[in-house]
Amino acid sequence: MVHRHAGAPARTALTVLGALVLTGLPVAAAAEPPAPAPSSAQTLGADKPSAAVLRAMERDLRLTGPQAKARLVNEAEAGTRAGRLQNVLGKHFAGAWVHGTTSAGLTVATTDAAGVAAIEAAGAQAKVVKNALKDLNTARTKLDAAAVGRALDTPVRYIDVRTNRVTVQATSRAAADKLIAAAGIDRRLVDVKVSPDRPRALYDVRGGDAYYIDDKARCSVGFSVTKGEQQGFASAGHCGNAGAKTAGFNKVAQGTFEASVFPGQDMSWVSVNSEWTATPTVKGEGDVNVQVAGSVEALVGAAICRSGSTTGWHCGTIEQHGTTVSYAQGDINGVTRTTVCAEPGDSGGSYISGTQAQGVTSGGTGDCKAGGITFHQPVNPVLSAYGLTLKTATGQIGTPAPEDGQTAGWTAGQVYEVGTRVTYDGVSYQCLQTHQAQGAWQPRLTPALWQRV
Repeated sequence: MVHRHAGAPARTALTVLGALVLTGLPVAAAAEPPAPAPSSAQTLGADKPSAAVLRAMERDLRLTGPQAKARLVNEAEAGTRAGRLQNVLGKHFAGAWVHGTTSAGLTVATTDAAGVAAIEAAGAQAKVVKNALKDLNTARTKLDAAAVGRALDTPVRYIDVRTNRVTVQATSRAAADKLIAAAGIDRRLVDVKVSPDRPRALYDVRGGDAYYIDDKARCSVGFSVTKGEQQGFASAGHCGNAGAKTAGFNKVAQGTFEASVFPGQDMSWVSVNSEWTATPTVKGEGDVNVQVAGSVEALVGAAICRSGSTTGWHCGTIEQHGTTVSYAQGDINGVTRTTVCAEPGDSGGSYISGTQAQGVTSGGTGDCKAGGITFHQPVNPVLSAYGLTLKTATGQIGTPAPEDGQTAGWTAGQVYEVGTRVTYDGVSYQCLQTHQAQGAWQPRLTPALWQRV
């Protein structure tokens, strides 16, 4: 760590997908036609990206302006389609990813050839593979357990859905072979990547701004949050222990670490005093504010940008979710691996895809001169662990008043995973994309996030 001081058959699957279009009550001939449902891009704000996001994507991903806009819209739409297919494929689902300059392509992997027709009917490319995602998760978990005592020689372990294998990044092939043998898993499940890089935590209210811990270390704000009436922000756990005091970018007394976890995970939250106001923004390039609209998790291959107090605003792509990385202090589980660069002092800072919060900077290798790989702690587990509500620009955050006939189930502020079922207004829905529910994102209004079942 670097410190900075001062399975269903094809016919069944197609029937389920068809029901997405056909389900509903008949409309009387004289009635006004219903208003069209908002698209996924409209729901997630991807159709109206900020200029700061577009400029950084153009620079770092070498895109034109129209390509950057198209990519954000395509990624938002792909996330919804992938969620529907994950729910249809069930245990046979083996991952999904976007590809192409503008992310126009979506590939969905399955272990059952009978699911190919459903995937193609949804406009995605099908890939039949050997290993289900749940089996790869089991293998990675065994590698993580076996890494105790040898983790710094095998510091990164992740599932690569594009190759349908688990990857071990190790300082030597011998170190990787020892880990695989100790884990007792099939060697054919594992790819080995030999690299001298050893990730370190990037030590060093608006996302990306600096804050100081006990007058000794500097980190970066992740995302503004609330807990009841208390305002604060989420950041990295390695930035400070519970009880540590913080000062803001201007060295004015700011707040206190209420909770912190590191290693294991890399998460914390800081409550701020009455002189500070949490805002739904992240510091973009040129000090321009980027609005945060939610926390819908982006797919592998999607564009992602990061804000930090050392290197500012940079973009890259999501490489893998659910990565395990070993620092000198211990393993960090469930982080996301990206191609965005970062340096010491950027720790805790914001990762955002379009308008959707993704996570807070944990660590990485390289720098923003030569390039590098970074890892971020996903934000949704932070919100769940501490009972926090993400501060967003979408308006209503609290739970809306029940409508006539509504039953318990869906609740604003709750983090929902893909596949979760809820009841709202007497109707059952299934989650399509992992997110924290915003008050305005009621299931019947957000087909980008919820599928009626």
